[in-house]
Amino acid sequence: MIKMIALDLDGTLLTSDKKISSRNERILKQLHQQGLKIVLCTGRPINAIWHYLEQLELTQPDDYTITFNGALVIQNVGHAELFKQGLPKADLIPLHDYCVAHNYPLDVLDFEQVWPLSDLRPSYYQQMLNANLTFTHVSFEQLPDADYSKAVMSFDAPVLDEAVANLTQTMNDHYHVVRSQPKILEFLAKDMDKRVGLNALLAHYGWTFDNLMSFGDAENDLGMLKAANIGVVMGNGKPEIKAAGNAVTTSNDADGVAQFLEQFDFSR
Repeated sequence: MIKMIALDLDGTLLTSDKKISSRNERILKQLHQQGLKIVLCTGRPINAIWHYLEQLELTQPDDYTITFNGALVIQNVGHAELFKQGLPKADLIPLHDYCVAHNYPLDVLDFEQVWPLSDLRPSYYQQMLNANLTFTHVSFEQLPDADYSKAVMSFDAPVLDEAVANLTQTMNDHYHVVRSQPKILEFLAKDMDKRVGLNALLAHYGWTFDNLMSFGDAENDLGMLKAANIGVVMGNGKPEIKAAGNAVTTSNDADGVAQFLEQFDFSR
């Protein structure tokens, strides 16, 4: 039986203008009131999506969010950490060297703020994220010796296409590299994705992936789409993403989430 619904944001729950439609809002509130867990799964920190959590009324003591693409599972109210797994600064050295060699930008995120690297090409990340977050510009040498949730390369899509093409086998062995948006390429710990965070949250409730329905559209959703009992891919997802799920709905701009949920029999 499905007890949890996990939802990616950009390209999935959100329309192209970054809003939750009234139809999507209505069905998700209804299911939450009926006892299903509604879990937003994002690469962003929780304070950057708080308005969406409030809109959906996901503010009960046992409501959680998957943030930083799985690296942090956090309680919505109170912000207690259920699961957390970061990258030490030393693990970012090969990535920084790669960016220096190819003149690529890089932003490094801890679990509270963003550190754009000033010794590299300026990125688009702050402009694209458009969130109430602290951005502290430092060189890699000045970057604090701490744990980090991920690193992000944000620039024109053709440049990121080139960056992916230039990745060596060593780089792919060292990081989990995912394209979350055309202008955002993310570097996570090798074993990290949204599936990891969801596994921790399901265990918290005493459930398994048999109890999960997930919605996504992009590379950073593949883990949770494949692991879920029902993995629903948006109509706007690429063919290789659709092949990873076991159901396809309409696009994010055509209320694809609601379109699927309104027809699904949750009693089975």
